[in-house]
Amino acid sequence: MTLIALDFEASCLPRHGRSYPIEIGIADEHGLIRSWLIRPPDAWAGWGWTQEAERLHGISKEQLARDGLPPARVVAELEPYVRGARVIADSHFDAPWLMTLSALAAKQPPCAIGHVADLLEEMGAAYEHVEAALRQLDRQPFRRHRAVEDARFIIALVREVRGQVEKTRESQPVFDWRRAPPIARPSVYRPSNVGSVR
Repeated sequence: MTLIALDFEASCLPRHGRSYPIEIGIADEHGLIRSWLIRPPDAWAGWGWTQEAERLHGISKEQLARDGLPPARVVAELEPYVRGARVIADSHFDAPWLMTLSALAAKQPPCAIGHVADLLEEMGAAYEHVEAALRQLDRQPFRRHRAVEDARFIIALVREVRGQVEKTRESQPVFDWRRAPPIARPSVYRPSNVGSVR
């Protein structure tokens, strides 16, 4: 199954007001990247917008009005990429933002969104694996707080953690005799004298 990382940038965080999605980005493990700016419809007029969020993502209302696409078109273009894929994000806000976007297109969300932490747990990742992966990724030039770059970061994190887990498994013996409980010594087998020559 194809793995797709998805990320939204939004007008603000929900705790600062009624937020709406302004950019969506996706990335997969084979180098695919796509992003869409979302033109806010009239239905979102008066919803929350904070300067703090704008400073983080660097997207202005003017840019959205000029370069953004209508929500229905964004959903239509997104759907072929995520159909049948496992889609993950690193925030629980992304699923509600996808629902907000899809509602304007009068459609059901084109995919379910799982959390990257669940995938890492399935891979058998420990805290040490994630920490080591993050140290590696800190050396790479990701431009965070833009949707497609955050999606690329999630995919890179999964790949790096997978490598850390595999490295650990390869360095461990199949069975670590040093940690095995002591084996009880079996009693010496003494056959009965049934059938013995008298």
